[in-house]
Amino acid sequence: MRRQGPQTRELVNKRNQTEMNNVRTTLHLETADHVGAHLLDMPVTNLVIAGWTGSDAAAIEAHILELEALGVRRPKKTPIFYRGAATLLTQRESIEVVGSTASGEVEPVIFSTESGLWLGVGSDHTDREVETVGITISKQMCAKPVSTKVWKFEEVEGHWNELIVRSWMTKGGQRRLYQEGPLAKMRHPSQLFKLYGGEGYVPEPGLVMFCGTLAVHGSLEPAELFEMELEDPVLQRRLTHSYRVTELPIEG
Repeated sequence: MRRQGPQTRELVNKRNQTEMNNVRTTLHLETADHVGAHLLDMPVTNLVIAGWTGSDAAAIEAHILELEALGVRRPKKTPIFYRGAATLLTQRESIEVVGSTASGEVEPVIFSTESGLWLGVGSDHTDREVETVGITISKQMCAKPVSTKVWKFEEVEGHWNELIVRSWMTKGGQRRLYQEGPLAKMRHPSQLFKLYGGEGYVPEPGLVMFCGTLAVHGSLEPAELFEMELEDPVLQRRLTHSYRVTELPIEG
């Protein structure tokens, strides 16, 4: 076997370090399109969490009031795009949070890869107490669970408004519907891309964008088990993901 010289080793080390700096996590997606099901590894370099993406003022106001009741300040603009650490993304079936003030919220999630855009479902799990200090900071406090299975975005782009998201929470052994509604209540991803990157913006490979959420039924609450679903009534299929939450003690 041919040995590497000092210069070759140095170049390899620099390349590896560059790759480590640019790629912060890798997601393993199960895709399904007209070609068939296949696996896709997605190196993630950029996590964007879009907030207050409602398509009408009443829906936006309802979500703002939910958070204001907890002491969260109103956003400076709507929609707004928070940057998050890509390493927060997880496809595991459990997460750990500190204390009992964090809760999940179901969201459609766009994954931009070398093979195009894909749609999945995820949860912007957030510490509500820290939100009263600063939303940007709170976005960094919890893992962001996302589904493994995804759909080709172009297959649903034309009937986005007919897609339906739901979530259920289980607390104390009691399961209840937590969120439900059509994506017609949210801005279309094409609008979000334009607002985020400007006219003509095309999401670069490596981008993951959470596209917003709906108001909850009742009040914001932590859950032991959080279940999510994205339904496509036109093509008659569903994406699902669930995760359990372990609360870590606050010792000081």
